[in-house]
Amino acid sequence: MLKYTIKRILYSVLILFFVMFIIYLLMYSLPGGYIQTRAQELASKPNSTKSYQEWLDFLNAQYGMDKGVVQGYFTWLGSAASGNLGDSWVWTLPVTEVFHNTVWYSFILGAVSFVFEIIIAIPLGIKAAKNQYGFTDYFASVFSMICISMPTFFLATLLKYVFAIKLEWFEISGMKSRDYINLSEFGKFLDVAAHFVLPAITLIIISIGGLMRYTRTNMLEVLNSDYIRTARAKGVPEKKVINYHAFRNTLVPLVTTLGGSLPGLFSGALITETLFAIRGIGHASYQSMLQADIPFIMFYLAFLSILTLLGNLISDLLYAVVDPRVRLS
Repeated sequence: MLKYTIKRILYSVLILFFVMFIIYLLMYSLPGGYIQTRAQELASKPNSTKSYQEWLDFLNAQYGMDKGVVQGYFTWLGSAASGNLGDSWVWTLPVTEVFHNTVWYSFILGAVSFVFEIIIAIPLGIKAAKNQYGFTDYFASVFSMICISMPTFFLATLLKYVFAIKLEWFEISGMKSRDYINLSEFGKFLDVAAHFVLPAITLIIISIGGLMRYTRTNMLEVLNSDYIRTARAKGVPEKKVINYHAFRNTLVPLVTTLGGSLPGLFSGALITETLFAIRGIGHASYQSMLQADIPFIMFYLAFLSILTLLGNLISDLLYAVVDPRVRLS
């Protein structure tokens, strides 16, 4: 198991190397002279001590743009490996500081929605499979299709209209109320938490449909297996057949889906955070992309790549945990 883990980590590092090269190549090939625009902005500041040409030479050297693609990539990679990822052009802060200031809001929002997604989708999928062609099955199927088909911007707007405008239960957007500064510490916590309710509901609704249908499909396949019919013929209680024999084998394909959800916990929900003005990393990346913030965009894409590879690695390792029949050599 240790040898397999080390091998998978080495493969992941190799894949990350080539993925980052492709990202750097795309940034290197961007039209529009973003480096020149940034150099002009820096040179025009009142306290600037460098001319336009000096800033241009500095930025080109910092990101390896004055060299070939391959040599420039290794220059950027060396700086990134040493922790020097540059300063964000939009936020005028080091990229790592912008990341630290935003990622935890996205993590809290993603973690809450992820937990509720599992609590709602998996039991409903199992219940629908147990009662195939019954009311629960039809209800779960229709509900999941609505969740899958509903666009994020439409659902967010609908929730805002009902709960923020009509019922006035929540604020329409933002992370703090007007009287936030006058609240106690616990009151401030409740105020911020209240602003996260509608974004969390949005993420939960748009994500449970796929997991529910996936659980139902795999559960039906397991319930129609020979060993399940044998267990029932031997008089094993139905509750044990479902919760122990069937569900245990349904977990194997579910691990892939849940492992792939890891990037979403940290990478942020770009559309949802933007619509509700949540200052998470998804919102920060969206603003950076609009204004061609190359340092932050490259960091964000590298971060997503690492999370995706880590999610795949965790999925592979969890196979052996949920299914003892799996043997890794």
